[in-house]
Amino acid sequence: MAGLWIGQWQEWIRERAAEAGFDTAGVAPVYGTESDPGRVDAERFADWVEAGRAGEMDYLKRRNEHGVLLRSGVEVAMPWARSVVVCAVNYNGDGPLSIQPAGEGTGWIARYAWSGRRPEGGEDLVPSDYHDEMLGRLRRVEAALHERYGCETKCYVDTGPLVERAAAAKAGVGWIGKNACVLNQRLGSWLLLGVIVTSLEVAAGEELQVAADRCGSCTRCIDACPTDALVEPREMDASRCIAYLTIEKKGSIAEEFREAMGRQVFGCDICQDVCPWNRKAPVARTEGMLTRPELVNPALEWLAGMDATEFRRWFKGSPIERTRKKRLQRNVAIAMGNSGEPRFVPQLETWSTGEDEVLAESALWALERIRGVAEGDGR
Repeated sequence: MAGLWIGQWQEWIRERAAEAGFDTAGVAPVYGTESDPGRVDAERFADWVEAGRAGEMDYLKRRNEHGVLLRSGVEVAMPWARSVVVCAVNYNGDGPLSIQPAGEGTGWIARYAWSGRRPEGGEDLVPSDYHDEMLGRLRRVEAALHERYGCETKCYVDTGPLVERAAAAKAGVGWIGKNACVLNQRLGSWLLLGVIVTSLEVAAGEELQVAADRCGSCTRCIDACPTDALVEPREMDASRCIAYLTIEKKGSIAEEFREAMGRQVFGCDICQDVCPWNRKAPVARTEGMLTRPELVNPALEWLAGMDATEFRRWFKGSPIERTRKKRLQRNVAIAMGNSGEPRFVPQLETWSTGEDEVLAESALWALERIRGVAEGDGR
């Protein structure tokens, strides 16, 4: 088959993606690491990993038998890959921003984890996970590709050996903002990405339909990051990011980050909350991305008091499930300490004498933090 012209192919892909429930989509050719664009991407990713900015996320550091990082180029793991279809869905929940005033003693759960769907015949929303929601939609686009082109394909949602945001930028889905998120002029940055790697060739000499960078001189995201995770425009040190610390980080969280974590108990939205492009971002209305109101500014006491059964009832099948109860409680303990509220002392004292060493240490720190606030030297 002759190479496909992106302009015509992209229009067809966007139609199929919209039918499957995506908000936008695009196509980008795969550049081998021997090409100039491919070599630049590979070197940038390798430098990022070597600098320790992947933290404990070992899946980002995996290499092939030749020692090459799998995510340094799509063709490293899939030599047959010739193009990537990138599909994006809006997850902007119907609720306030994390930087807006909230009730005392409340925590913050990242916007994408508010997601729920309405079961058939039911009214109350049940937990949903964007991985499952998006993979089902990608399969529909993939089936259309097979029917039309008979090509080889592979679908991924956060699990593939590629850097999705780099592919999204090349596919014209959006530009990479200074907060390292993909930004779309119409949708903002509340975007979840899924990709379909294909064996379809792009026509030789075809130019990319790359979105213009519209961040300008704005640095609000960089200035607002509490832990200075945005070390440079468009480059994040994940090991300092609150989302990484509350979700991916196992064991104790370094004390240098705890006060800066504030009330975040799962993820962080601050760098997106302050972004001007998100002021008019549309609210997600599709099934699987509906807002579960109980998860917006949740009471720390409620989260702390959950036993295993209640944790499963509220979070089984949601992104929060993978953090597990113990890690969530660790985060809640730190948020309680940062609240400075004496009413949390009994719960923290109970945790401080428990068998979970990480939770006990976090609770002891929180107790000291509350005492410091009461004495006027903890702020």
